[in-house]
Amino acid sequence: MRGPQGCRAVKLRGVGGTAKYGVAAADLEELLAKGCELFKKPVNGCRVVAYDDGAEVTAESFRTLPNHAELVLLSGDEAWSGFAADIARLLGPDRTSGRLLAAAKDLLANEQLAGRRKLLGDVLLHLDDRSDLESREEDQDWFQGVAQRFTTKSAYMKYNCESRIRGYVKELGAAAKSIQKPRMKEEFTKTASSLVAMLKADEYNGRYFDRSEEEEERLCSAAGWFTCQGAFDRDACKSFHSINPYGNRESRIVFSTWNLDHRIEKKRTVIPALVEAVQNRRSSEVNLQYFYRLLFTTHNLKLVHIVCHNKAPHNLQCDSKKMYKRATKGDKSSAGKEKRSRVK
Repeated sequence: MRGPQGCRAVKLRGVGGTAKYGVAAADLEELLAKGCELFKKPVNGCRVVAYDDGAEVTAESFRTLPNHAELVLLSGDEAWSGFAADIARLLGPDRTSGRLLAAAKDLLANEQLAGRRKLLGDVLLHLDDRSDLESREEDQDWFQGVAQRFTTKSAYMKYNCESRIRGYVKELGAAAKSIQKPRMKEEFTKTASSLVAMLKADEYNGRYFDRSEEEEERLCSAAGWFTCQGAFDRDACKSFHSINPYGNRESRIVFSTWNLDHRIEKKRTVIPALVEAVQNRRSSEVNLQYFYRLLFTTHNLKLVHIVCHNKAPHNLQCDSKKMYKRATKGDKSSAGKEKRSRVK
């Protein structure tokens, strides 16, 4: 698209700012003159470069510029390395300043390409970081939709983790109902009750999401950043997924799509192994600590982004040597007699 009387229309900005001006010019000389007037710069020593890659615009290349090309006006020793320079500024120490937030919102409002709008939206989400605020009074927007009894972000996030892990208890109850033999059901219920008592004593391990906990107890940084630990069969997340649900309301909501994934699968493997253990031995001989770690702790749980949550069968098994308590010499003798009597 051309400006009046055959002029070429471009978008011009300076270094250190994000404001863009529409400028119509017939040639590079006119563009420099108008640009210097806009940005209050002397024409001598000024030049224009492409926003995308920092390539200098010449009189010849000016004539082949695409419609509404984005250009940057430089003077003196100023340099522009392309849009990577903007990324560096966003990652810099002033990334949460009001000026940058406003500029990002302005860019998003004026962007027409869907792909770039998505990218700008993601950038804006991370720029809108209020993780330094903790109480409901300080950050009321974060608490929209959160029950009034929660007055701090940490308290709610702790509850969030507790709720997830409480859900695993229901599956123990479902397994008990599936057992037909009354004696076996009684033994399994007794075992499950012991596991639940251990979990209650640990406050349902809600500390994993609580940034106010000690470093070795939580899965996040002191600021509230969580990093994906990768799929069950990976040592780390190759996509470097990360999120700070303490930062803003949208991040808090998106975090609900992240999963605590059992490496050795809870429903397919761990609970059936527990049922088998109770069927083969007395409940008092079952290694509760082992099954507790597999069901409810980060010994077997990995925090993963939804993309890294592999729902295919994991094909990992419980360690049969750890399913039962280690017997003393006296216990081994009596256990052997009991086993022989059962075989008969």
